[in-house]
Amino acid sequence: MESKRVSESKTYMTDLVLPPDANAYGNIFGGLVMAYVDKIASITSMRHCRKPVVTASTDSVDFLAPIKVGDTIQLEAFVSWTHHTSMEIFVKIESENLLTGEKKLTGTSYLTFVAIDEEGRPVEVPAIIPETDEEIWHYQTAPSRREQRLQRKAERIKVSNPYHHQ
Repeated sequence: MESKRVSESKTYMTDLVLPPDANAYGNIFGGLVMAYVDKIASITSMRHCRKPVVTASTDSVDFLAPIKVGDTIQLEAFVSWTHHTSMEIFVKIESENLLTGEKKLTGTSYLTFVAIDEEGRPVEVPAIIPETDEEIWHYQTAPSRREQRLQRKAERIKVSNPYHHQ
């Protein structure tokens, strides 16, 4: 299977934050941001592997600053690393004040998706070729995030079933 450049599946999404999207403080609902993150990460992973995908993990969603009503929410997602059947997706969340042009980093997220076949079984995905300094950094640091993800999953299984022996 031929490797693909990160830029081949990079995805962008922009939307205007309106009053129904916000809480009583005029900030976008965190759950709505999370839905945008999952959606753009799904699109990115499907573009990369050209297969159906399922969300396997949301490692983190770090909210760094609020997005106000009247601003735009802008998301950028790219495949930061691949394993045999899985893809780690990095999502950057920004806001833009349309009146001043000020842009702000408002959040980041890592998610893992698994490509599946018609029967729902995992299938192999292409490797990636990082191109920019940012992509290279995410790629080089991905194996440690994967290890943390696997360790966290094993701990959760153990806690939810104390009689489970590995």
